Amino acid sequence: MKTLFKSSTLALLTTLSLLIGGTAHAQIPATQHANGISYITGGVGEEESLAIVAEAKQWPLFLELSQLENGRGVWIFGANIKILNSKQQVVFEAQAEGPYMLINLDAGDYSIEASYQGVVQKRAINVKANTPQKVSIFWK
Repeated sequence: MKTLFKSSTLALLTTLSLLIGGTAHAQIPATQHANGISYITGGVGEEESLAIVAEAKQWPLFLELSQLENGRGVWIFGANIKILNSKQQVVFEAQAEGPYMLINLDAGDYSIEASYQGVVQKRAINVKANTPQKVSIFWK
């Protein structure tokens, strides 16, 4: 009887683990490509936001986009993200479909030009191999 209980419990735990893992993974928006660089953008809704934040550890660059509205910070979508290499050549350009963007950049020096409602924010970044980094861009 003990063996049956253990087998049933193990089967139940395995099934629950697959269901929970599958649910979190299913909430991540589809990977897209711009100029040959893969990226994920989104973060609308709590489940999608949590899934992207969890996935961010696997990506070289995690952008977080927000603005000040009525005295408090709010997430935005629709920002245009342009990334230039050290030679000032555009290597990536896409529109953010939510407050988060994961971008698969090679190691190197880059500058980010993020534009939202006519206001451009610029950041210099250094992407290192196997070292994910988060860059928060905030509009006032």
